[in-house]
Amino acid sequence: MKPDQIEYFRGLFTQKIEGLMGEAGKTVSEMTGGTESFPDVTDRASQESDRNFELRIRDRERKLVKKLKEALQRIEDGSFGICDVCGKKISEKRLMARPVTTLCITCKTQQEKQEKQRGE
Repeated sequence: MKPDQIEYFRGLFTQKIEGLMGEAGKTVSEMTGGTESFPDVTDRASQESDRNFELRIRDRERKLVKKLKEALQRIEDGSFGICDVCGKKISEKRLMARPVTTLCITCKTQQEKQEKQRGE
């Protein structure tokens, strides 16, 4: 991969991590800030539902941050853009669509077929 492409992905990953961490911090401060007391049971249930939804989103984002950090590590060790299974170069088109991928499209398709056969 060309150095300018590597720098593009490094910047993309770093920017995305910073954005996600900022959102997580904002969520924590909102949830630990003043606790509103709703006299109406429906309002209270709605607030709890909203909080649960927000926490599920943050959990998904936490997992994405982990993948982004792993991708940054692959950039550092020179294995970014190389398929973990076959060792071939992952296409630039695939990396643009899914930058944190570790599998080329051929290996990913094969993996999905196997999962489908196993009923996963």
